Amino acid sequence: MEQARTALAERIAQQRRGVGDPRPLVGEMRRSVLLVPTVGERLWSARLGGVRWICGFTDESALARFALLHASGDQAMDYAALLGARIVDEVVPSLSEPAGLAVDIATEDGSMFFPPVVGIVPESVAVDAGEAQGERS
Repeated sequence: MEQARTALAERIAQQRRGVGDPRPLVGEMRRSVLLVPTVGERLWSARLGGVRWICGFTDESALARFALLHASGDQAMDYAALLGARIVDEVVPSLSEPAGLAVDIATEDGSMFFPPVVGIVPESVAVDAGEAQGERS
C-alpha cells in the first residue's frame, strides 16, 4: 500500500509539474516536519555549488530511498525529525558557510532546493542580503 504524500511533498510535486503558485511552498516547508539523516551527532549534508545542503525528507519512504543509496549494508539510518523552520532559522545560521535545505533528493518527482537567500533563511546568513538591502534603500 502506498503511503499518502505529505502536504509538502504534494506541493513540491506540483511545482515540479509547473502547477500552482510557488510562494506558499516556503511556508509549507517551514510548517513541515522533515526527517534529516544523522551521522553521529551531526545532520547529514552535502556540498554543491559552494553551498552546504542539509538533506531533509518528507516521509519515511523518501528517507528509505535515500538510505538505500547512502547507507552501508543493512545498517539502519539514524535521523532527526525537525520542523523546516527550525532547520532554516536555527541550523543554517549555526553553520560557518552558506547553507540551504534540499528536500527529497532521492525522490522520483525530483527534489526541491531552498537556497540560502532572503525569504528562506535569516537575512544575517542569506547570500543575497546585500542585494536585498540595496533594493529597500
